[in-house]
Amino acid sequence: MKDLETAKQMAALLEAENARLHQRLEALVQENARLKGEDAQARLQLELTQLKEQLARMQQRLFGASSEKRPSAQQEEPAARERQQRGHGPRAQPELPVQEVLLPLDEADKVCGLCGGTLQEWRGQTEDSEEVSVVERHFVLKRYRRQKYRCPEGCAPVTAPAAPRLIPGGRYAVDFAVHVALQKYAFHLPLARQERMYRREGLVVDTQTLLKPLSALARHLQPSYEALLTVVFASPLIHADETHWHLLDKGPGKKWYAWTVASPRAVHHRILPSRSGATARQVLGNYQGVAMVDGYAAYQTATKPGADGPASCSLVFCWAHVRRKFVEAEQVAPACAQVLSLIGQLYAIEAGLPDPHALEGAQQTAALALRLLVRREQSVPLVAAIREWALAQRALPGSGLRKALEYMLALWSGLTVFLSNPWVPLDNNLVERQLRDLVLGRKNHYGSKSLRGTEVAALFYSLIETARLCGEDPGRYLLRAALAAIDNPGTVTLPSSLD
Repeated sequence: MKDLETAKQMAALLEAENARLHQRLEALVQENARLKGEDAQARLQLELTQLKEQLARMQQRLFGASSEKRPSAQQEEPAARERQQRGHGPRAQPELPVQEVLLPLDEADKVCGLCGGTLQEWRGQTEDSEEVSVVERHFVLKRYRRQKYRCPEGCAPVTAPAAPRLIPGGRYAVDFAVHVALQKYAFHLPLARQERMYRREGLVVDTQTLLKPLSALARHLQPSYEALLTVVFASPLIHADETHWHLLDKGPGKKWYAWTVASPRAVHHRILPSRSGATARQVLGNYQGVAMVDGYAAYQTATKPGADGPASCSLVFCWAHVRRKFVEAEQVAPACAQVLSLIGQLYAIEAGLPDPHALEGAQQTAALALRLLVRREQSVPLVAAIREWALAQRALPGSGLRKALEYMLALWSGLTVFLSNPWVPLDNNLVERQLRDLVLGRKNHYGSKSLRGTEVAALFYSLIETARLCGEDPGRYLLRAALAAIDNPGTVTLPSSLD
């Protein structure tokens, strides 16, 4: 529209129409409340509050930061704070092999520019610099030739034994299968994308060809995968969580769920068709310690005492989930800033406490005693202040603040266990970190195409993430475990720190 006056008139008309629609909405809400016997003013206020919350959430998703970090009152404004400039020098690369490259002068250039004499090599004197280069990966076709021997007396000939193979008579080596597994489950490259990469490098394969060594490798590693659950359940405290996973067997696929239990030393994933309380009971099994979970009701259903006796484990709940709900509500209810500050102080106290899982013996006992002492002295008053604040709040039914308050108070007994049990952390972040790779893989290759695919995915995600937790290279660990299992089927090989 080029006519400025016409544009102004159109804007004025739109503004008037917008105001008319708001008045009409207000009248309809009041009439609806009157017919239902409700307080029209309260109903209108609730409608407006919900609209404000929806708008705030949409603006946060569109324009806000993805992090839940909030600015601290003690931090200075960025404009007033002097930022120390970090250098951009080269990083040390101690893990890279060094290749020496000597650059000599051409024969025609070995002439002195001043006197015309012939330049002589100055031994031991060089001007050095570095650069990071790349040697492209390449595949090789190994041709094994088993030597035959014959007896001079005419007895039966003898042939050197064949090397153990991933698949008897198969064509793909163990290290190749490990490489494919790492590319898919550690670096989230779908098999179709790997197929195109390998063709570029001279190896002609298809996705079905890549699936066979993956499945065979998983069969050899199955005993090690099953042993991880024993390692997790040996911990006095475990973390549990779940996320959706797609089984793309037919049509658009069905929504399955990846259930995860984790300890500071190991991770165990299972992909199952349901998210019910019965499935949660199956996942927790006969574990008899403390399980850290979020507020999902299936865990509470799974741990209720039943006809078969009392619950095998007790639940504690996650302060990070509580905090998250107040962060969302704060956009419309500024009073949440107070409780978020109190929760932040709880986290500040925890940051200064030792981790008992990283210690052993007398040091671990001392760390547990210190955690209990500090929490009783410093965290108990903060938790009491949080509850007092929550009970003093008045929020409209259905509002974000009301939902956050109800969520926290409903889980209160499990949220406060950490004050008396030094093993219990504040949140469930450990298992959420272990779900990140699985979620990235789901995003990249959408799920699994068969039931066997769900089993293979759960196995490799479990073994790779456990190796990372233990500080071992996942590729070396998978290769070591696979070779041991091929030589001795049924062998259990765990990361070095778990052996």
